[in-house]
Amino acid sequence: MPRTVLIVDDERDANEILASLVQARGFQAVQLFEGQHVVDTVRRTTPEIILLDLMLPDVDGYTVCEQLKRNRETNLIPVIMVTALGGTSHRTQGVSVGANVYVTKPFLPEHLFKAMDQALAWRKEHEAHGTTGEIQFNIRGEMEYLHQANDMLTDLYTHTPLTERQIRDLRQAVMEMGGNAIEWGHRRNAELPLRITYSINSTGITLLIQDQGPGFNPGQIPHAANDEDPIAHLEIRTNLGLREGGFGIMLARGLVDEFRYNDLGNEVTLIKRFEKTADHTPRPVPAKP
Repeated sequence: MPRTVLIVDDERDANEILASLVQARGFQAVQLFEGQHVVDTVRRTTPEIILLDLMLPDVDGYTVCEQLKRNRETNLIPVIMVTALGGTSHRTQGVSVGANVYVTKPFLPEHLFKAMDQALAWRKEHEAHGTTGEIQFNIRGEMEYLHQANDMLTDLYTHTPLTERQIRDLRQAVMEMGGNAIEWGHRRNAELPLRITYSINSTGITLLIQDQGPGFNPGQIPHAANDEDPIAHLEIRTNLGLREGGFGIMLARGLVDEFRYNDLGNEVTLIKRFEKTADHTPRPVPAKP
């Protein structure tokens, strides 16, 4: 079966130039001129790489890339954004939806070839070592940045044996504990960075969420819910003039398989284990596209 590169660009001259370049590297070019059929075409042709323009006539390239990267069947296919939109904000948005490399028009052939080599190396590395390793995020202590980091974490989860339900649980747990760290650990001081460490091994996912605050005793929080009386804290919050809530820790604890704070109380560990099959072995990593 020939090795293919999918080219998505509505400008026919640009599409043809890209096709001739990838053919010079020994690939077969599959050409599309709009975004709406990309996902179906990817499933049918299983390309090695996707060259994706941003300014398409129907669905923009960001949306297409996000659809591909959130799908287990297609998320290991590297996406190179080839576009005239070279601003920092465009690059940042491209990274946030999972683009692997960014090539700005106009470009020289060697720029594209280098990007293709980087994309293929990423795929090879991920296929070989995607079930082990660690990634650390240091983000500004604001909810907007927490949401962005959580989206990137979700992209990582889709490369693992986690089920869709487990992924939703982890997303919720990260928002609860990250939000607590920003509100209570940092007292909403956005200048204090929030650190999230993601690690994966053969049995599951571990997340460490660390704030820069002084810490606290998780067993002595009268304004937070506890298992013995989940609503007793509501009156205390009212008396203190706090907003309704206080269920974050209890909720997050129920969403993961293991939940613990460090001694200082400024770092929480969340562990989600892969579900086991009928013979009690961990589910395998999803099939490669």
